[in-house]
Amino acid sequence: MRYPWLMAAVTGFVLAGAGAQAHPHIFIDTGVETIFDAEGRVTALRISWAYDDFYSLISIEDRGLDPDFDGVLTEEEQAKLVGFDMGWDADYDGDLYVLFQGEPVAMGRPEAPTAVYKDGLITTTHLRQLAAPVAPGPEGLVIQVYDSGYYTAYSVNAETALTNAPEGCAAQVFEPNLDEADRKLQDALSEYQADENIEMEFPAVGANYADEVRVTCPAR
Repeated sequence: MRYPWLMAAVTGFVLAGAGAQAHPHIFIDTGVETIFDAEGRVTALRISWAYDDFYSLISIEDRGLDPDFDGVLTEEEQAKLVGFDMGWDADYDGDLYVLFQGEPVAMGRPEAPTAVYKDGLITTTHLRQLAAPVAPGPEGLVIQVYDSGYYTAYSVNAETALTNAPEGCAAQVFEPNLDEADRKLQDALSEYQADENIEMEFPAVGANYADEVRVTCPAR
């Protein structure tokens, strides 16, 4: 996980009142599986979220799971965990942004959720169908995962897979310029007054810290 050091950095930037807290609060290792159809077009993305150990522990305890604290869920407990993070508001985008030729790609609601609890971490997956298939081509399909308010920090360092992809297709992860992202965060926070509650209206800086997956394929 790339971001834990950032908690200290953000704390140093925050100069507001006692009510303000450092962002982010939740850290998620993200995996992106790009699914192609028989015609070489991307039709869906399967997203995996591996939550940090603290959030995983709180989520397990809040649901009354693993009461014997052995780190292993029973089959019944496992079933109760599936879909725990899928209760999305109607306008929630899943912190997933897909662009093709600079334009947003519409997606459906999450499907086929899974969840496992292992080694103290919760890992979930869900499927997002693209509204229309996209042939990436050399210009590529751009996939970003981020929370604009930066309550959650996502890093794409889990599996990045291509399923049924034509020969020559590739997925590459590009990391942000963290020095520039930190500077923009500091600039945004410096605009707050000492008595303002930054926690309630944290600046929309999440995109500055976003990893980017680019899926490219040879020209047809």
